[in-house]
Amino acid sequence: MIEVSACIVTYNNGEKAVKAVESLLEHTRGVDLDLYVVDNNSSDNTVELLKDNFPGLNIVETGENKGFGAGHNRVLGFIDSKYHAIVNPDIVVKEDVLYKMGQYLEEHKDVGLLSPKVLNIDGSVQHLGKKEPTLLRILANRTGWGFLEKVRRDYTMQDEDLSEPVPIGQATGCFMFIRTELLKSLGGFDERFFMYFEDADLTKRVNEVSKVLYFPDVCVYHEWERGGAKNLKLFLIQVASMIKYLFKWKFRRKGSKIRQA
Repeated sequence: MIEVSACIVTYNNGEKAVKAVESLLEHTRGVDLDLYVVDNNSSDNTVELLKDNFPGLNIVETGENKGFGAGHNRVLGFIDSKYHAIVNPDIVVKEDVLYKMGQYLEEHKDVGLLSPKVLNIDGSVQHLGKKEPTLLRILANRTGWGFLEKVRRDYTMQDEDLSEPVPIGQATGCFMFIRTELLKSLGGFDERFFMYFEDADLTKRVNEVSKVLYFPDVCVYHEWERGGAKNLKLFLIQVASMIKYLFKWKFRRKGSKIRQA
C-alpha cells in the first residue's frame, strides 16, 4: 500500500478543520495515510475541537503564526511518505482522491505535482488551475476590468479543454499532491510568503525540475471565502505577496518553460 502523508494548517477555523479531517478519514481507503494538523497559534477552540474529535490525530502546535507555508513546512521533518497532500481546512473530499492521485503518480514518473479539479460546495467549478502569474494576468483576475477579460480567461484557462490532465503554471495551495522527496528537496514553501502566492512560487520551482498537472480525474470541494477581497489586512498581505513574487522572478513575462505532459 502506498504511503501518503497529508497536512492541514489551521488558524481559528476549528469547525471547518474538523469537517476536513472527517472527510479525509472517511474517504481515504487505498493508501496508508499519515495525517497531520498544524495549528498556527489559534486563539479559539480549534485545537480542543480537534483533540476531542480525533484523539489519535497528529497535532503540531506552533505557538506562533508565521504563515501558511511556514506551517506546512513544520511537518517536513516528520514525514517519510512517498507522496504528500497539502490541504486547506476549508476542503472536503467525497471520494478517495489520495489513492487516485497516488496511482497516477505511480504510473507517471515524470510528474511531480498534481492539482485536482476544485468545486464550490454547490458543485460549480472554481478556476484555480492557472497559467503562470504575471502582473498583467494578476491585474486582470483581481480587478474584473472588462478590457482585460480576454487576459483573465486565458490566465484561468477557461477556454481550454480541461477534461484530461494538462500542464499548468500555478497550482492552487488549497489542495496539492506532491512527491514527498521532491517537496523536501525544494525546501518546501518559501516562508517569505506569509500567505498568497506561495503556491505559485512552489509550482514554478517544481516546473523547473518536473511537471505540474491539472488533474480533473478527481475533485475536491472548497468553501472558498476569498478573504483578500473582503478583509483589508488580508488584501494588503495579498498585495505584498504579489510584489514579492514578481520581484523574486524578476517580472519575467514567460518565466520557466512548463514541461508538457
